[in-house]
Amino acid sequence: MKASAPGKIILFGEHAVVYNRPALAVPVTQVHVDVEVLDSPRKGVFIHAPGIDLHAELNSLPANHPVASVILKVFKLCGISQTPDLEINILSTIPVASGLGSGAAVSVALIRALSSYYLHSLSDNETDELAFEVEKLHHGTPSGIDNTVITYNKPVYFIKGQPMEIFKVGRPFTIVIGDTGISALTKESVGDVRSLWLRDTVNFENYFNEIAQIALIARRSIESGRPELIGELMDQNHALLQNLTVSSPELDRLVEAARSAGALGAKLSGGGRGGNMIALVEQPKAESVADALISTGAKRAIITEISQESAPQE
Repeated sequence: MKASAPGKIILFGEHAVVYNRPALAVPVTQVHVDVEVLDSPRKGVFIHAPGIDLHAELNSLPANHPVASVILKVFKLCGISQTPDLEINILSTIPVASGLGSGAAVSVALIRALSSYYLHSLSDNETDELAFEVEKLHHGTPSGIDNTVITYNKPVYFIKGQPMEIFKVGRPFTIVIGDTGISALTKESVGDVRSLWLRDTVNFENYFNEIAQIALIARRSIESGRPELIGELMDQNHALLQNLTVSSPELDRLVEAARSAGALGAKLSGGGRGGNMIALVEQPKAESVADALISTGAKRAIITEISQESAPQE
């Protein structure tokens, strides 16, 4: 039994989303996780995930290991009380700890593959809730946006604790994603922002309010078919994220390189301190912006079109 899940990128609202402000995120189908569940001649559940150098039997992993946790939770849901004999292969083209939702994508693809193997159909909502429980192991106090976008595979407007809203894309637009190649744990940057917020609550609340306003205007611009307006909003959002101390010299260099190469705007995306940045580009300039990012030190550049219809899931 096989299942796939896409990556995701946050367009606006990272960090502020933890403090109940809105965020916009979209799936990135150019990268994905593929999970296959097979019967095994060996006793036990053997997991092979070369992308994270994981080759282990389920019982050798701690119960709070993110992959083990997903498997155990699905077994419980499906009423599996005795350890079955399975081979689970996890292949991913999503770079780890880079803001593209690799952990949530593994969870979603694994939940779907295992539940399908046991003919136990889960709704998107059930899959989303289960993946969110596992996200807590990755990120401590996650917003829930990664698992939601990846589960539904649609552009999402998200406020923590409220029903997520799928928003429409009035006209497709092109984003170039630049990967610094630096792994950065979201959990750490979220924790650092929290410490600063506790020490300087008034200023940080103001930053979060400004980011929220940017996210609202961006949603309206995208829905009304005027995505070119979000370039300037990206520049404003990046400056606010610099104030939150979650940018880095590498991210700032890539943001500047994208703008110099003709991007309409650029910003870091995700937890920051490493990981990815994004740039809004006119389609004809996408390749030249991607080349500029690579020549400035990006380990990879992904060109993706944001539209209402995402690639279908298996």
